[in-house]
Amino acid sequence: QVHVMESGGGSVQAGEYLTLSCTVSGGGFSVNSADWYRQVPGKQRELVASMSPDLTTTYADFVRGRFTASRDRAKNSVYLQIRDLKPEDTAVYYCQVGGELFVVSESRYRFHQYWGQGTPVTVSS
Repeated sequence: QVHVMESGGGSVQAGEYLTLSCTVSGGGFSVNSADWYRQVPGKQRELVASMSPDLTTTYADFVRGRFTASRDRAKNSVYLQIRDLKPEDTAVYYCQVGGELFVVSESRYRFHQYWGQGTPVTVSS
């Protein structure tokens, strides 16, 4: 069974940085890609970064060079570093990891995505 453990959030002052992590274990699943979202209570979840298997990453306009997504294959983990944090970055951040999973019944690999449980980020001015 695939398990995604998300961590790294916290309460920080404006201008500081955080590195969020999503580590995948179980099921023989290897992370290839990842999307990062954030959600504020009462609002829709919004995409902040989308990283492809070749590590090409697109970012939301509001990121303005402050976010960097990365991957460590050896640790089966993906990361989102957020620099120069602002109060408006306050939200719960979620990762959605993607990769190939061998489906025994079909004797083939299929693309699957899994969500992390979310990690809260609170930025005070």
